[in-house]
Amino acid sequence: MHELALGPEWLQPDTIISWLGPWALVGLALIVFAECGLLLGFFLPGDSLLFTGGLFVAQGSIEAPLWLVCAILVVAALAGNASGYWIGRKAGPAVFDKPKSKLFKPQHVRKTQDFFDKYGNRAIVLGRFVPVVRTFITVMAGVGQMEPKRYFTYSLIGGVAWAAGVTVLGFWLGQFTFVRDHIELMLIVIVLVSVLPILFEVVRARRSGGAHAR
Repeated sequence: MHELALGPEWLQPDTIISWLGPWALVGLALIVFAECGLLLGFFLPGDSLLFTGGLFVAQGSIEAPLWLVCAILVVAALAGNASGYWIGRKAGPAVFDKPKSKLFKPQHVRKTQDFFDKYGNRAIVLGRFVPVVRTFITVMAGVGQMEPKRYFTYSLIGGVAWAAGVTVLGFWLGQFTFVRDHIELMLIVIVLVSVLPILFEVVRARRSGGAHAR
């Protein structure tokens, strides 16, 4: 069943959800929390897990109503972002304050802060949809001392769009036979599509830079 899927079988979303059984929703929430806020959660499936979760709701394998599933996952995503942000804000400056280190230098913190001053709003929202990036960008926002009200406002927007949006997409598409019969293919498509927001942003930034150069 997993010959098309990315990564080991034990990390496949349908395997995870099936293994969790009646605790599937709790497990989904914990995984979303870890991926959004704990640096060790960067390898966990995000988009594909939400999509599959919505599909399982449509199939009745997860018995909770869709609105409740979306609400719990949004809260988990926001809680994860809050944890990652405060980890970066409290521990980041101390970690980077190592003048003799080639990597953890104070100027890296300043550069991070400048990055979020310029691109912070878009970075927080779009970063939600990019694997690995959504894990580290929350911590870097804290390291860069991004203003809390600004950060949590756009974290909320991104959290709702990502956690609820991808889950609803899985629920809706999960009602089609083709999707149910080709879960692995759909997961690969989801992963590929999740990278598009950053690619669009890179192209837009390059075009803008070229226009300024002229």
